[in-house]
Amino acid sequence: MMRALVVDDEPLARAGVLARLRQCPDIDVVAEYGDGPAALAGIRDARPDLVFLDVEMPGLNGLGVLAALPAAERPLAVLLTAHEQFAVQAFALDVVDYLLKPVEDERFADAVARARQAWRFRCGAPEAPGPQAGYLSRFTVRYGSRLVFVDVEEVEWIDAAGDYATLHAGGREYLVRMALHRLVESLDPAAFARVHRSAIVRLDRVAELRTLGNRDAMLRLRDGTPLRASRTYIDALLAALERQRTAG
Repeated sequence: MMRALVVDDEPLARAGVLARLRQCPDIDVVAEYGDGPAALAGIRDARPDLVFLDVEMPGLNGLGVLAALPAAERPLAVLLTAHEQFAVQAFALDVVDYLLKPVEDERFADAVARARQAWRFRCGAPEAPGPQAGYLSRFTVRYGSRLVFVDVEEVEWIDAAGDYATLHAGGREYLVRMALHRLVESLDPAAFARVHRSAIVRLDRVAELRTLGNRDAMLRLRDGTPLRASRTYIDALLAALERQRTAG
């Protein structure tokens, strides 16, 4: 079980994170703090696996808290902020995810999924997707009168289809009876990322990313498919692409 701290100087924001984490049976919140110096002391004392950390706080901001810790003692971190300009510094500290306030439930779930994957890697669990890591390795879908088995590695992107989702793999489409927000929790975040409320993409299929004026972005996949990435997901997408680049 992951041991977590929650740090935010806004009591309502802190309560919102705590309420969401209470729905995660594999995460044990061991403490909460409302300022940077207390958070730094708490991290040094409790040695948590994961910290949900507000960036802007009195005394010492969240980035300062992480920077004050040696890399070997730094917990996995999900940063929380109402502003976007800290993203580059956050990625330099190798944070798991970067959430803009007000945080949407689906983005919070994405961040928790990434934290779980990163924690497994730190603990020496298998990194590759599959049953051992708790992620899907293939889909079983109905295609006409047949049952078709689609390996996860073949899926290039996925889009929402009402309460279901459509897999795009090898030029074909397969309907999966699972909502997109549930599906993203079943996929390895090292290989897949949500880019829009209605779309998930396989990271190694992204050939090009072009930013737009409103902080949205246009993606081009290797087969030429264009996909829009919304500003809600763009920072996490950039971080995931960078992690994949450095890992490769």
